[in-house]
Amino acid sequence: MKKRKIEIMDTTLRDGEQTSGVSFPSSEKLTIAKLLLEELNVDRIEVASARVSEGEFQAVKSITDWASKNNYINQVEMLTFVDGGKSIDWMINAGAKVQNLLTKGSINHLKHQLKKTPEQHFLEIKEVINLANNAGITTNVYLEDWSNGMHNSPEYVFQFLDFLATQPIERILLPDTLGVLTPSETYTYFSKITAKYPTIHFDFHAHNDYDLSVANVMESIKAGAKGLHLTVNGMGERAGNAPMASVVAVINDFFKNEVEIQVKETSLYSVSKLIETFSGVRIPSNKPVVGDNVFTQTAGIHADGDNKNNLYFNDLMPERFGRKRKYALGKTSGKANIEKNLQELGLELNTVDLLKVTQRIIELGDKKELVTKEDLPYIISDVLESSLYEERITVESYVLTHSKGLKPSTTVAVKIDGNLYEEHAQGDGQFDAFMNALRKLYKKKGMTMPNLVDYAVRIPPGSTSAALCETIITWQSETNKFITRGLDCDQTVSAIKATQKMLNI
Repeated sequence: MKKRKIEIMDTTLRDGEQTSGVSFPSSEKLTIAKLLLEELNVDRIEVASARVSEGEFQAVKSITDWASKNNYINQVEMLTFVDGGKSIDWMINAGAKVQNLLTKGSINHLKHQLKKTPEQHFLEIKEVINLANNAGITTNVYLEDWSNGMHNSPEYVFQFLDFLATQPIERILLPDTLGVLTPSETYTYFSKITAKYPTIHFDFHAHNDYDLSVANVMESIKAGAKGLHLTVNGMGERAGNAPMASVVAVINDFFKNEVEIQVKETSLYSVSKLIETFSGVRIPSNKPVVGDNVFTQTAGIHADGDNKNNLYFNDLMPERFGRKRKYALGKTSGKANIEKNLQELGLELNTVDLLKVTQRIIELGDKKELVTKEDLPYIISDVLESSLYEERITVESYVLTHSKGLKPSTTVAVKIDGNLYEEHAQGDGQFDAFMNALRKLYKKKGMTMPNLVDYAVRIPPGSTSAALCETIITWQSETNKFITRGLDCDQTVSAIKATQKMLNI
């Protein structure tokens, strides 16, 4: 049986940018557009709303210039409005070729927001479509609030669709604008529409207000949707839109015999992390496919099962998304978890020593202390009082200064293989000055340091100003990413302790 092709339209740059507090500058918009089309390989992207601002116009112009030169211009879409042709003029000046025309998909919106009759609305829409046609612009039509339209005024929706069926348009876009649909309603409504208009291309645009967006997308596929609107990391207004990574995985695993899409799974994680960086919106650690912890086994029984015919694996293998399975260390860890981490470090312990190390890790977990794979050599050396771990590099002493009106500075003395070296530097803060001094020292020695990619500080809730704080730093070397932690009453000192661990790793 021939598979049905479904188009994936990414709207991170338009609907996703409506996430509270998010605004992508022009250079970031262009970078994201390139990644979505070239790296992730989505079919189409919706990049902006017409007439929003001068900055938005310049961002769109940079995207359309690039897209025109690289044969992507017909895959770049703009949200436009029924405004007598003002949006069309904006698109012509911006070099855009595809409009997604926003219209009213419920009688409630039409009466109370526009205060017009269906006939008046349809006539104005027809005028805009004709203007677009004359300008060489392709038209898709959004039926805003379509889901409530089907709830409360289905006769209006079908009257509208009857009108659109006579117009020279490419696609009809059906949004669950307020995220109110249930899966059964999605299937019922979509089925009625695709049955009545079998030759028209319908897209589904889901929102996630009840956490049902992925389930609703699945039902729209069953009911004959030919396109889906998704955002990277599920970004969007309120609870966001249907998330790209989850939907792609669902289609590839549960519809693989009926449906095909061209999105590259292996690029989902890297694109998600870049959007996280640009947007400043952190990906929840338990978010399917792209969250930090979703390929991490914590319970010891699961790690043991993975050693025995992969008993706790499902089809969501991390390698599909360019990732690796991890085994967490904490109070629920068993010997199997620890053995998995030791294997990655190239270490091996006998049964008695392994039990001792396991007990120490459980004790640390009870105190809510974070334990990472990179901590294992320290823990082993401490528990077994062995010389397994030798610190070749130690921060012997340092002076941290911070004065009002002057840049913070640090003088640091570091012992490397028994020899003492000293360096001084300034920075934007005390720890930044410390790191700058280290980099200068390493550069003189012809040595390289990993890049700091994340820095987090944890203080127990309800603690006083004298409480211990834990600094957790993520580093990226040429070959891998790893985490070190430091504990001290002084935040900068705890960061220095974490950094000393990094120097020896």
